Amino acid sequence: MNELNFVSAGDGARIAYRIDGDAGKPVLVLSNSIGTTLRMWDAQVDGLSAHFRVLRYDFRGHGGSSVPAGAYSLDRLGRDVIELLDALGIERAHFLGLSLGGFVGQWLGVHAPERIDRLVLSNTSSYLGPAKQFDERIAAVRQAPDMAETAEMFLGNWFPAHMLAAKDPVVEGFRTMLQAIDRQGLAGLFAAVRDADLRRTIVLVSRPTLVIAGQYDTVTAASHSELIAATVPGAKLVVLPAVHLSNVEYPAEFMEAVLGFLR
Repeated sequence: MNELNFVSAGDGARIAYRIDGDAGKPVLVLSNSIGTTLRMWDAQVDGLSAHFRVLRYDFRGHGGSSVPAGAYSLDRLGRDVIELLDALGIERAHFLGLSLGGFVGQWLGVHAPERIDRLVLSNTSSYLGPAKQFDERIAAVRQAPDMAETAEMFLGNWFPAHMLAAKDPVVEGFRTMLQAIDRQGLAGLFAAVRDADLRRTIVLVSRPTLVIAGQYDTVTAASHSELIAATVPGAKLVVLPAVHLSNVEYPAEFMEAVLGFLR
């Protein structure tokens, strides 16, 4: 089942998903960063689907999913995952989330631990304040004529200077992905990040947890990952010499950490 498929969330939004790997294998859900689609994981899917049935999806507001009006909430993004699992008859799954996907992973660990086996939180945070900076970004992205300027901001935050300067084909692929993102959807997801604060509640996460940090991450600083690892009982921490997209910049090391933990 390699093409995009769709389920309806509880509020009627359409959530796009894709499954790779054999039906008999344990399920691993992949959740991507804001500003990307499920194709963010393309380079990992072959390696992961050798061991897991890999379920990827697009956040509401992004990719093949529908773009509801207004601000989105982390609760709603978390319920989208639960409702996707319900629709597919999946009782429990491993969950790997990067950046915004990691926020969703933390929410699931707190609110739906019975649905999660093992949890991987990569390049993420429990809180990214202050709210004012997100209000400014929301206003800017809504007023901009297109996604060009916003795309450059994201790329500058996601990749090291040498990859940007070399016009690395990987970077160009992400530029194309970003430029196609719906601006209302991006504003809706920015609001979810703005309003999220899991710093106290993640002490309730009871599932085995791996935290992956980027040493040079300017979006979700390594100190944020250290705080998550120190708060979630028994969590392990791995630091890679990456900026924000550890899976893209250090794919071999990323896969080694993820597979070593999940298996």
